[in-house]
Amino acid sequence: MRAVGEQVAAAAAVAVKEADKEKRRRRRQNRRPKQNSAFLPDGGCGSMDSACGRPGIWTGITDASLISASEIAFTSLPAMHLNGDVDVAGLNSTSPPAGVVGGEISKSCPLPASSFPVDDVTVGVAAPPRNSKKYFDPHWSDQSVEEAIEKGRAFKATFRVNAYNRLEAYCTIDGLPVDVLINGVAAQNRAIEGDIVAVMLDPVAYWAKLRGLSMRSSPVASGGSDFPTDTSEVIDKTDTKKEQVDANWKSYTPGNGMHPMNKGYQNHENSGFSEAVSNDIGNGSVTSDNRNSGWNSKSSTGSTRNWESEKGEAARALERIRAMISSNQSKRPTGRVLSIIRNSPRRGAVIGFLALKPWLPEEEEKSNGQLSKKNKESVFSAGLDYTQLVPTDSKFPKMVVSVKRLPDCAKERLKNGDISIETELVAAQIDEWNEENLCPKAQVIHILGRGGEIEPHISAILFEHAISVANFTPESLTCLPNVPWKVPVEEYKTRKDLRNICTFTIDPSSSNDLDDALSVEKVSDKIFRIGVHIADVSCFVLPDTALDAEAQVRSTSVYILQHKLPMLPPRLSEVCSLLPGVDRLAFSIIWDINDSGNIIQCWIGRSVICSCCKLSYDYVQDIIDEGFEIDQFGLSGKLHPELCGQFEFKDVIQSVRSLNDISKKRREIRFKQGALGLQNPKLVFLFDENGTPYDSFLDERKQSCSLVEEFMLLANKSVAEVISRAFPDCALLRRHPEPNLRKLQELEAFCSKHGFELDASSSSKLHLSLSKIREKLKDDPVLFDILISYALKPMQSATYFCSGDLIGRENEWAHYALSVPLYTHFTSPLRRYPDIIVHRTLSAVVEAEEVYVKQRQTLVTVNNGQISGDGIVGRCFSGLYFDNDVAESEQVREILLSAALKYKVPGSEVLAEVAAYCNERKQASKHAEEAGEKLYLWTLLKRREVLLSEARVLGLGPRFMTVYINNFALERRIYYDEVEGLAVEWLETSGTLVLDIPKTKPFQRRVIPGKLRVIEDVALVLNTSGLVIPEEENEDNTTLPSTSNLLPAVPAAENDATVPLCFPLVLRLLSTIPVALHAVGGENGPVDIAARLYMCSYFK
Repeated sequence: MRAVGEQVAAAAAVAVKEADKEKRRRRRQNRRPKQNSAFLPDGGCGSMDSACGRPGIWTGITDASLISASEIAFTSLPAMHLNGDVDVAGLNSTSPPAGVVGGEISKSCPLPASSFPVDDVTVGVAAPPRNSKKYFDPHWSDQSVEEAIEKGRAFKATFRVNAYNRLEAYCTIDGLPVDVLINGVAAQNRAIEGDIVAVMLDPVAYWAKLRGLSMRSSPVASGGSDFPTDTSEVIDKTDTKKEQVDANWKSYTPGNGMHPMNKGYQNHENSGFSEAVSNDIGNGSVTSDNRNSGWNSKSSTGSTRNWESEKGEAARALERIRAMISSNQSKRPTGRVLSIIRNSPRRGAVIGFLALKPWLPEEEEKSNGQLSKKNKESVFSAGLDYTQLVPTDSKFPKMVVSVKRLPDCAKERLKNGDISIETELVAAQIDEWNEENLCPKAQVIHILGRGGEIEPHISAILFEHAISVANFTPESLTCLPNVPWKVPVEEYKTRKDLRNICTFTIDPSSSNDLDDALSVEKVSDKIFRIGVHIADVSCFVLPDTALDAEAQVRSTSVYILQHKLPMLPPRLSEVCSLLPGVDRLAFSIIWDINDSGNIIQCWIGRSVICSCCKLSYDYVQDIIDEGFEIDQFGLSGKLHPELCGQFEFKDVIQSVRSLNDISKKRREIRFKQGALGLQNPKLVFLFDENGTPYDSFLDERKQSCSLVEEFMLLANKSVAEVISRAFPDCALLRRHPEPNLRKLQELEAFCSKHGFELDASSSSKLHLSLSKIREKLKDDPVLFDILISYALKPMQSATYFCSGDLIGRENEWAHYALSVPLYTHFTSPLRRYPDIIVHRTLSAVVEAEEVYVKQRQTLVTVNNGQISGDGIVGRCFSGLYFDNDVAESEQVREILLSAALKYKVPGSEVLAEVAAYCNERKQASKHAEEAGEKLYLWTLLKRREVLLSEARVLGLGPRFMTVYINNFALERRIYYDEVEGLAVEWLETSGTLVLDIPKTKPFQRRVIPGKLRVIEDVALVLNTSGLVIPEEENEDNTTLPSTSNLLPAVPAAENDATVPLCFPLVLRLLSTIPVALHAVGGENGPVDIAARLYMCSYFK
């Protein structure tokens, strides 16, 4: 027992020293946004030096007992947010002590009954004894939480952490116009990013003061941002710790200089609203029970009550809080976590690095990656029982890990004295976090490989987002048809035969999943018949099969550069894809559209098609750009793609021409009806033969992409109208809420300040304003790209939903950006599970219509002795005009019920869970794809070492600036506070920053370690000997003062046109400056991209 006590004491002493060093380091730390990583290999350990070998890539999860994050089937997975590493600190919360009653809302927002010590406590590496003091309040019981929520004393919310400052967290409460600040570790009470928590608000007297805002907008939900854009408004309290974001920082960006929000929550759907790669959030679960029997055909029965009719205690409490917010517009509500209602799945998906320093006495050093000889024989007896895990996500606290519970290969390496394991990425899960423990306890379940290499980081990205990499199960593969597959004879009898129409696909040249095709026929001089044909995947993925269950779990295909994780087995893609020259089953939508772009007729049904060729976007763009002129050799000497069937290339090119003309008319109509178009250039990488990026460029959106998108949007809109008419309480739709009003007002103020008129009162007026600004800035496209990026920030994410969840609130069904009342996803069933659900629902509608038409025709025949055509008995749901009386008739409802049961259309309860789960999976997929793009950009910069680029200043303040790097459409921060030898002058009234190096005394570095950063952290300084100055810039032949003996310098970059600036540097908002980009982290921390000023070492 004495040995154990001495060990704990020694651990505490070491921890105190380490914490002191950490505090000193953090005072000078350059805060930069950090992005996360994720994937899970086959199991075990892997590294360059490990005896266990490298982890298997793309082989799946074999040890399900070790990793809960992979068990994503039919579980609730709230939205995942990403970023770097931050220490546990901030127990000195500024929340009020227990028992304090203040403000008018104290009755509805009482404080917890208990209190806790708030002494400064350093991070330890040994588990605290059971008799140690408690650092946190105990969590309330489920019953107490439920009662408090019902009475309006507490509120349910999702816990979100500020990636720049883990001590700040935010909770969005439905019905409140602003997020609630949860400030400090004590108030956060062991909540983790993504937890569903019960929150109690503090009295008004303890609310945080806002800075930088003169007014608050009308109540609008915050839109699910990671944290408010107004970081400078967040904390204005007595806590002035260096760990917190400088509340005095003032920015002139829209949002009054707050931190850039997490990209996954700023961007609107696809940053241009292309449904191909849309941007979504959500959480929920999917179940595999037999609750489909709960499907209700009566439109009058909604699955949820109208919340507006509920006027209980909770609703009254919200009204009082809203009144307090309105009357205290200079304050932000604060609160504390009472309990964790549901754990975030991110607790089971932690990525980080082990930190073994506490195991070594301070005087012992590492030598060649090995432990000192003294500790080499038995690391367990020499070290502590627990070591640290430093997460790569800054939203997570540091964690303690039991050495004895490490994977066997890791323990073996440590026994051998190999501490290179510190450079290995590890996958872990949080086991527990008790009141007695300042840090959560975690268990390392996999070692993914050496940090800094691409594949281990890809593994980490996929693991962190619970993206399955396992092979498809044998049970699911038995559901697939045999290859080669041919259309059964009976399908030709029951489907519309469209094989004699010129039909083709338009996709990226490398695409193998061809799930949509287009066709066009000229009906008359002014009428064209346009067809959208979607692969009938639901014919092969049947409900309640192993294949359907696997597709439901995966929910979406994931595309990370050089890696693809399909939702469905590749063999099914061979059967379903609309390949040229083979008959394929399809769901077709055919419109008759006149030369003005107006729809005059519509037909929807199942078909058989045969594509004549596969066109690429580039080829179609060449047709558009070159006026469709062809010769015997092809398009301007280029070879045509392979052509199948009876059609010639002139038919294909004429079809493309007609489709392009009509798409432009439809696009014009769409924007006149209020649609909003926000498009940013996309970063594209070029890879060598080894799959390593060697260059990149920004790719502008092509007209050929817009051509396809226009008809896909029309198809999705048409299907949404049909299924919502037939099944008003169990249709899977897609909604896009209106943007955050406060952020829109900030955008308007920003534009007004800089001479741009912006009207954001509606989507159509916002689009018109941006179009005028684009014309005004035609000579400054970079500034317009910046404005578009800011216009995206107020946008909320589009989400799937069950129509029954919003019965009585149909105004909330609309899609803001597309300006349509109804919308869904129908056009990509090979890579999106919601599309399969929509196909099944549409199949039920089409079959019900056919049965109804036959019954009516039979009735007409009996009564009149003749058979009526569709002119008398038309389609009541899928036609251009909707007959509500027929749709609501008992006969039609019975037919619909029978069809819904046949195709197993999910009931409203199950569908709501499917929608929520698909929202979460889509958001996780989006974050994984973004993390992959960042990883490859990091790899490119690491290969280049330094890359120079121009940037625009987006925000300025006394501590740091935010810049927009033109060549990469990337925002980064440059910190210049506490830099030795750098004078910083912030002129707040004029918004001017002056950076200079004092010339009055020699530049001498102080010897005090850890106090100040060096100037190399801020600027890449060019040696004067490497700079060629044009004669016109130095006509007087004045000798420039040499400072080569003062500043460490680097040679000029060869053949680079970027010209450095020199001191003193005077900056204002939107100034253009040169920056140097370089890769940081990877081997011992999260991969990140740092920006520095590019300066010359002489003075003006």
